[in-house]
Amino acid sequence: MTNPSIQDFGPVDNSSSPHSLLRTVPYPAVRIQAGFWAERQALNRTVSLQHGFEMLEKAGNFHNLRMAAGWETGNYSGRNFYDEDIYKWLEALAWELGSGPDETLQRMADEVTNLICAAQQPDGYLNSYFQVVEPACKWMDLDHGHELYCAGHFFQAAVAFHRAVGDDRLLHVAVRLADHIDSIFGPGKKEGACGHPEVEMALVELYRAAGDPRYLSLAQFFIDQRGKRKMRGWGPYGPEYHQDHVPVRQAGELAGHAVRQMYLTTGVTDLFMETGEPALKEAIDRLWQDLAGSKMYITGGVGSRYEGEAFGESYELPPDQCYCETCAAIGNLMWNWRLLLLSGEGRYADLIERALYNGILSSPALDGRHFFYVNPLMVRQGGSLRLSTNGPDGTELSGRPQWHEVACCPPNVMRLFASLAHYLATTDPGGIQIHQYAAANLDLVFGSGRQVALRMQTEYPWQGSIRLDIDRSDGDPWQLRLRVPGWSQSARLSINGAALEAPALQAGYLAVERAWQAGDVVQLELGMQPMLIQANPRVDATRGCLAIQRGPLVYCLETQDQVNSVNLLDVAIDPLAALEPRWRADLLGGLMVIEAGSQVTETGRWSASLYQPFLPSNPPQSAQKTRLVAIPYFAWGNRGLTSMRIWIPRSP
Repeated sequence: MTNPSIQDFGPVDNSSSPHSLLRTVPYPAVRIQAGFWAERQALNRTVSLQHGFEMLEKAGNFHNLRMAAGWETGNYSGRNFYDEDIYKWLEALAWELGSGPDETLQRMADEVTNLICAAQQPDGYLNSYFQVVEPACKWMDLDHGHELYCAGHFFQAAVAFHRAVGDDRLLHVAVRLADHIDSIFGPGKKEGACGHPEVEMALVELYRAAGDPRYLSLAQFFIDQRGKRKMRGWGPYGPEYHQDHVPVRQAGELAGHAVRQMYLTTGVTDLFMETGEPALKEAIDRLWQDLAGSKMYITGGVGSRYEGEAFGESYELPPDQCYCETCAAIGNLMWNWRLLLLSGEGRYADLIERALYNGILSSPALDGRHFFYVNPLMVRQGGSLRLSTNGPDGTELSGRPQWHEVACCPPNVMRLFASLAHYLATTDPGGIQIHQYAAANLDLVFGSGRQVALRMQTEYPWQGSIRLDIDRSDGDPWQLRLRVPGWSQSARLSINGAALEAPALQAGYLAVERAWQAGDVVQLELGMQPMLIQANPRVDATRGCLAIQRGPLVYCLETQDQVNSVNLLDVAIDPLAALEPRWRADLLGGLMVIEAGSQVTETGRWSASLYQPFLPSNPPQSAQKTRLVAIPYFAWGNRGLTSMRIWIPRSP
């Protein structure tokens, strides 16, 4: 084990990538210190990671690896991809240990590291299922075997320990496994790609960490294998389920399994950072336009269909039947992070924020021990969320379960929250860019070794005031860029108390270049007035409906907060009534609620019928005025499952 240096990076190290505009910063350089995200990181560190360890033990994931190591005997537990849950959880451990030592976390890390080292075969192969259950079938079922998928998650965990704490034990295992894969796959060797993309981005990151160009070539090989229509697919879905229906460079729309698609586009973007191949950039630009223009939910979630966990057609965005798997929203964030690094354009940071505060943060319960797998935008009377609320015996639970049979989402949330500081800021030769706002200390180096220290103070996302104190600067000019989110209806910037008159936005950022001095204070005020949002009218599932948003937070209605627990199917929001934010310290750990004017429709004449003739001369149904109370969507489902909705019909 070695000590990490200031040059050790976080999940993505593009410091030497030739086709990237912005650079990620060393992992120790940004530390979230207080406020909204510090509270959630502390819960992740002290509760969720220990809970994950217990659940992995209970579900048999560790038992499977112990059998592969020859330490235990018995029956294999669970699915053939159960190793991946360990690796994502282990990656989260690494980032947390990189933020500060902890005896409990270190003890768990050492135990599992020793187990993995013992489980690896002499030829470098590592996968508990095929070592224990089907040793004669290695690399034979690329469609559904998940061997490369599990390897990819292991590579990321190994790189995390290398970068965060300077522990290379797992990196040595990763290099041996990657060398084994390289001996099997490639030009003139075995063809094919994994049915679940993931190894592509992981191989690029392993290349960045280990410096072996074979790993980059292997990533490109797997990407080039797609589109040959050799994969069997699943159920009614053919090759598109695995993104094998069209070559990557010809892809014009997002299709198939949503998580697989997000991971693939992330890997393709990583590959472009290294190679600069124009056809790859053209493809990811087309796919992003398809995402942002017609296939993404207001929460940043993706995946319209339960069946196949898949993307639907353009504008097919049903709020109640959507899938919106947590892992897909995390994949969406990871992809947009790479696109932001390529371009410096604020629209990608906006989408990161949307997914983070809504489609991802809605997964973990406020206690850090329960998780949603799917994240619908509407629930009727506590209806089943399928993979989210069904217990191990098939019975329906009253909220988020502690774990899942397919438990990819909980440890994915854990590793993202543990590494969240990675996504706050970047540098370029001329200065610093702030993309996400949280109370944090930033100790950054850019250009030819120029050192700058800043302190960011904010109560974001509850308030839109961000203060940055310059604690250290070298006296020469450099540029500070601050993102103005697309939702902000007004943005004011001042330096040392003096307002800047109408500063121009550059790709979504306010840019100020000056000879900064220690003691300078920058104040950014983002207007956080609540607003009503409407969807493109082609989204027929929400036509005539409105949603409430304040700052980065999308809001929803839950039955528990409404007068007389009114049926949410009967309410209609008044678009002319004021939206009134109000802080509720007594509700769900403290949050901002929004009160809105509405009508409750009298439906008595429909009590005995489902359909009636429409007669223009009929008088309108009577409606009673009332007030709606909306809470942030991420907090729903923490008081039992009743009814919930984001999209609310607009009153006449």
